[in-house]
Amino acid sequence: MEIKLSKEDKEQLEIQHKRERDGRVKDRLKAVLLFSESWSQIDIAQALRISPETVHDHINDYKSSKKLKPENGGSKSQMNEAQTSDLIKHLELNTYTKVADICAHIQKVYNVKYTISGMTQWLHAHRFSYKQPKSMPAKADPVKQAEFIVHYEQLMKTTPENEPILFSDAVHPTMATKISGSWIRTGQDKPIGTTASRTRMNLIGALNLTTMQITVESYKTVDSQAMGKYFALVRESYPDAPKIHMIVDQGPYNKAAQTKMMAIKYGVVLHYLPPYSPNLNPIERVWKVMNEYARNNVFFASAKAFRKAVTNFYSRTWPRICMSLVDRINDNFQQFNQASSG
Repeated sequence: MEIKLSKEDKEQLEIQHKRERDGRVKDRLKAVLLFSESWSQIDIAQALRISPETVHDHINDYKSSKKLKPENGGSKSQMNEAQTSDLIKHLELNTYTKVADICAHIQKVYNVKYTISGMTQWLHAHRFSYKQPKSMPAKADPVKQAEFIVHYEQLMKTTPENEPILFSDAVHPTMATKISGSWIRTGQDKPIGTTASRTRMNLIGALNLTTMQITVESYKTVDSQAMGKYFALVRESYPDAPKIHMIVDQGPYNKAAQTKMMAIKYGVVLHYLPPYSPNLNPIERVWKVMNEYARNNVFFASAKAFRKAVTNFYSRTWPRICMSLVDRINDNFQQFNQASSG
């Protein structure tokens, strides 16, 4: 399906959009104009904060009958209070990509019929929006995550100020070009050179949320031997601390006997995250910021250039920007319910 507008048609729609007061009509006009400019229906839906099905209906209405008014396009809520509450709970637990499927569910369960546009209005009215779900490991245990948060809060309350609490993790950025979304002029492409090089760095880092100080070092491989060297480095960063509390995941090298022995040697107390819980480790967000500043949409001509870009982020960029990221990188942990299966 496509819409071809003449210059005169487009000018008339632009004028109508400027004069229109009804937001629903303005959305229809914008959908038609953007679609004629080669925007995808998904992109239009994201820009207008409406569902792709609604965009499809707007475009189809215009293509078939030049319809730009929303009359007869919706239906009033016909569910009672109990049904509405039940449906909200159902939608919070189940993932739908199409409004039509929600309409089918309502008709099957409650014997109530909605149009797609009417159901879309209902969803917006009940604080649902069309957006990408957050991914989480399916094996994450909400109970164990809640128990860890209680442990962490107690640790924060009882730990002396001269004993730092660090969130630690390993990351393995690669030289391969990491393509990411960016602003590109409509109708144009923006080619970026790519490489499939397998060159990578093996980094171990630890983040202090109180000071936003991060201690990062590169190793040939991440294992118990590397962890021992890293504990020594962290101890150099906090020479006067009676103890250094380090929160780590349950990777094999973190739980190995040699790692635990080296932790004792350097006065590092290990605290373990529950399995499959990256959402409880703020340093994961540091890795994402590193990609944004150093790797996304960047072609590295050599391994040396790649390693320099990553190293410079931690030595130069991070000290400059870290305090501006406290609203993004913090211990306001996001707790998940059990991952949805559909």
